[in-house]
Amino acid sequence: MTVLYDAGLLIAADRNDREVWADHRARLELGVVPVTTAPVVSQVSRSSRQVQLRRILRGCEIVAFAPEEVHEVGELLGRAGSSDVVDAHVVVTASRYGSSVITSDEEDLGRLSNCLQQPVTLHQVRA
Repeated sequence: MTVLYDAGLLIAADRNDREVWADHRARLELGVVPVTTAPVVSQVSRSSRQVQLRRILRGCEIVAFAPEEVHEVGELLGRAGSSDVVDAHVVVTASRYGSSVITSDEEDLGRLSNCLQQPVTLHQVRA
């Protein structure tokens, strides 16, 4: 099983949070390659000077928002009564990969996740 990094974790890594970096290092040592999504990276990427962000992303698989996912993401938004496309894509991607999600936004992702047949597991990180 893998883990998906949401924006909160990437922000914490960019701020050089030691606990986040220790957990990330442990995952890599166990052969677990974390996943994140291109839209999430876009949310947190603001400058080429974000060295720590770029460093953590080197150890991650970045999943694109594929054209074949647009209707699935839109339908999930409709069922959840939400409009955050990035959050919905995170939940859809985590479901597809069988991943848990590390996030600072458990409430919104939880609402989306609960609309799936098999909700994804969410873990809180402080951002």
